[in-house]
Amino acid sequence: MARKLFITGNFKMNGTKESLKTIVKGLNEAKLDSNVEVVIAPPAPYLQLVRSELKQDTVAVSAQNVYDKLNGAYTGEISVAHLKDSGINWTILGHTERRTLLGETDEVIASKVKFAIDSGVNVIWCCGELPEEREKGNTVAVVERQLSALATTLTPDDWLKMVIAYEPIGASKVAPVEQAQNVHAAIRKWLSANVSKAVADATRIIHGGSVNSKNCRNLAEAQDIDGFLVGAASLKPEFIDIINSCLW
Repeated sequence: MARKLFITGNFKMNGTKESLKTIVKGLNEAKLDSNVEVVIAPPAPYLQLVRSELKQDTVAVSAQNVYDKLNGAYTGEISVAHLKDSGINWTILGHTERRTLLGETDEVIASKVKFAIDSGVNVIWCCGELPEEREKGNTVAVVERQLSALATTLTPDDWLKMVIAYEPIGASKVAPVEQAQNVHAAIRKWLSANVSKAVADATRIIHGGSVNSKNCRNLAEAQDIDGFLVGAASLKPEFIDIINSCLW
């Protein structure tokens, strides 16, 4: 079945008020294809600024993280209540940097995903393997383990409120198309076997890891790659080229 192309720009811990205004101005003035759904994720202090500056109907704003409690004594965390109060309806969860640098486990991430979805916030859920796991040929096993942690908490309807982003951890260059397609196909196969075929067919599985305007077109032609989680390139005018050059 046809799945709408989904492209996320993850700004990570980058940007200033002026630089982000420039990025948003470029998006506002660009002629973006309405068949592409775009989400941009600025640092938390700038979520409201970016949302207020953004005028493109096909572009939404996402947080980069959210906690699994509504409010309370959780210093430094971000609440879904704060996101919704600010008109932010997306969050990224399970990013490789949260897993590897900040020690978030599969179970912690699954709890966050469930709480966000139950609270009305859609999720871009990230999965991926470490370089040493990849070298041992354990990529699919690792990703299936991460998926299984989600399966203990999510209902079939919950999966439909989530985009899956596969990104090989520590990859300094984008994976070959065939290799990326094989992992995406394995994720879709797991969804079909463990959730439902309908969910597997509908779920958008996007690719992260050194995606740019030069390699995105070939990746987008793969059957099970439905878009991209873009890092560094999302901070550049090149991001607009990625949005407009990847339709098949």
